[in-house]
Amino acid sequence: MKNIYSFLVLMLISTSIFAQNVATNNQVNKPKKHEVEWLTLQEAYLRTQKEPRKTIIDVYTAWCGWCKVMDKQTYTNPELIDYLNKNFYMVKLDAESKQDIIIGNSKYVFDEKSGANQAAVALLQGKMSYPTTVFLDTQYNMIQPLPGYLDAKAFHQIVTYLGGDYNKKEPFEKYKEGTYKEVYKSVLVKL
Repeated sequence: MKNIYSFLVLMLISTSIFAQNVATNNQVNKPKKHEVEWLTLQEAYLRTQKEPRKTIIDVYTAWCGWCKVMDKQTYTNPELIDYLNKNFYMVKLDAESKQDIIIGNSKYVFDEKSGANQAAVALLQGKMSYPTTVFLDTQYNMIQPLPGYLDAKAFHQIVTYLGGDYNKKEPFEKYKEGTYKEVYKSVLVKL
């Protein structure tokens, strides 16, 4: 009887260990979800110092409905995700963050009067509208803030225009109607 009891306990332990190993292996081998690599403003700045790359800052608030729509519909498009992760440092910045933000030698704090962090106020040039997408060059100079919701196709057009430096070669409307349609024709069907 004692041998049967010991055998059952041993089988129960072995089964439990096997099940844990299977669960662990399934988690480890599971591919990562295809998503934008979001950084803090500070992280993006530090990376830019080592490996220069343009930065896109998604300035949002927790209560902003269109910010949530953009998160669910725009920032989940696989073609867009690939382009963003390869060509930009991507930052999410809660405009109402009460945490201090340090960029280089500058410190930005929460401003009670405006109800926003000074970093957001500076990036949006005082025009507090959400969502706003801010584009910075490789030296962290402002290219342009762009207020409002953008669907995946419109956003892809803008980021490829700025990411490929087409803004230095031709007007945006000409780019959209000509260069973009030619260069990204295989992507257009996926946007």
